[in-house]
Amino acid sequence: MGISNPAGVPALVRWPPPMSFTPRSPRPPSPDVVNVASVPQRSPFRYPGGKSWLIPRFRAWIRSLASRPALLVEPFAGGGAIGLTAAMEGLAERVLLGELDPDVAAVWRTLLEGDFNALIDRIMRFEMSRSEVIKAVDRPTRDDLDLAFRTLLRNRVQRGGILAPGASLIRTGENGRGIACRWYPQTLARRIRAIAQVRDRLRFIEGDGLELIARFETDPGAAFFIDPPYTAGGKRAGRRLYAFNALDHERLFALLAAARGPALITYDDAPEPRALARRHGFAVRRVPMANTHHSRLVELLIMKAEPRADRP
Repeated sequence: MGISNPAGVPALVRWPPPMSFTPRSPRPPSPDVVNVASVPQRSPFRYPGGKSWLIPRFRAWIRSLASRPALLVEPFAGGGAIGLTAAMEGLAERVLLGELDPDVAAVWRTLLEGDFNALIDRIMRFEMSRSEVIKAVDRPTRDDLDLAFRTLLRNRVQRGGILAPGASLIRTGENGRGIACRWYPQTLARRIRAIAQVRDRLRFIEGDGLELIARFETDPGAAFFIDPPYTAGGKRAGRRLYAFNALDHERLFALLAAARGPALITYDDAPEPRALARRHGFAVRRVPMANTHHSRLVELLIMKAEPRADRP
């Protein structure tokens, strides 16, 4: 089964046959904080605001749908943990990742369309030291491979994995390992190879997330996972953590309300997204999670129901 191909969207063809998928009745998410150590780590990125804690709840949501989505659209992919989970576990027949940040986009293009083995080779050959990091970060990039390596390196050696301009390098690091404390070449290589094994189930488009939603809003087989790296009220961390940190939240909710398929959205627990969800008739649940400092926080899961069978 192919995907409708609106103007400007590369055709997604020759996908493999569906994997096993068993729908089940919807269940409220567990009130317990998810132990992220029990969740498979599949992304090559370490991201502030990463979604490992959400993966069990995402699985429960997508399996509660009447049938497996023909397409899962993750228009603000970032590290892509949810999209990778869907592709690797057969939770959607196909997965489309979108990302506006050109540095992050270069990584996804290299992994899904380019020479991922060359990227692995660079990672394995890199001699980690502060001086070599500074040279590599300052060196001009010539192509996607150069930019992808530099982006992954910065993501691993800058404090908190922050890629926004002005982020500083790790100093002391965990266990006194300094700048090398988050640099695990073997782990990165293993994750990249695992992604390569399912690259025929994944596609990537660089561009504006709202436009990507609009392109697939009439597709009844498309479901949407939305994790914008921007906040509508509440914490303003997006301004500090992400280079692209402006979003029209009103338009986001309007697009999802108009879309034919279901959606799962995650936000900081704040009045603005609650009001937008209420205005568009979406269900809201507060779920606990723990951040990288092991502080207990609450986020919102906002759910748009599946369309009714008689909807035109």
